[in-house]
Amino acid sequence: MIAPKIDHRKKYIMVLDIETANFIDDAIAYDVGFAIADRKGNIYETRSFMIADLFLDYPDLLQSAYYAEKLPQYWLDYANGERAMVQLTTAKKIVARLMKKYAVTDVYAYNASFDLHGLNRSLRYITKSEQRYFFPYGTEIHCIWNMACQTILQQKSYFRYALENGLVKENGNLMTNAEAAYRYICKDNDFTENHTGLEDVVIETAILAKCYQQHKKMNTKINRACWQLPQKNFKNFAKTY
Repeated sequence: MIAPKIDHRKKYIMVLDIETANFIDDAIAYDVGFAIADRKGNIYETRSFMIADLFLDYPDLLQSAYYAEKLPQYWLDYANGERAMVQLTTAKKIVARLMKKYAVTDVYAYNASFDLHGLNRSLRYITKSEQRYFFPYGTEIHCIWNMACQTILQQKSYFRYALENGLVKENGNLMTNAEAAYRYICKDNDFTENHTGLEDVVIETAILAKCYQQHKKMNTKINRACWQLPQKNFKNFAKTY
């Protein structure tokens, strides 16, 4: 992607997604994808990084990845020039450089707690705690999941769509993940999330834009219990559906 001319009047943001190996509470990033975008969903630059520390130095750990069956595709994409391979410390430098270039101070992710803590944990693991924080000091972290649970996933039209298209868990809870949100805004119930960093960033940017289009006051910060926000209204709706 050829970088566009920067419009200094525009508010640029970063949308980021990681894929990890190891257990959830000790997850280590092997895939870091991100985009420079705006709140309207326009994307200006993208990067897709295979993390060399995992792919080359810890291949046994990499096999614990939840989506390990996708690993051969990474190597094919790398051979085709569709992904770059860098050390995590290099990815950190590139992120900081692009944030400075576009005057980005705000980073968004769908489950921002997972991505933020995963990147910091990975950096500490790989550098033996010589480096501890992935993002530049003062970076504001925002959670698209929390935003969606306050806006588009609270809509009665989503409740109806979920009931009609199997987006309800066996325990009766409404699904609020990125795949469900993207299916709803695109009205495409055949869509399956790719679970690779950059490809997921693209759909998460679209969800972010849809949230802002609602022109509703939102808490954009991390809320690990945000999935609970639409549940009561959904269950009341389901009783009368």
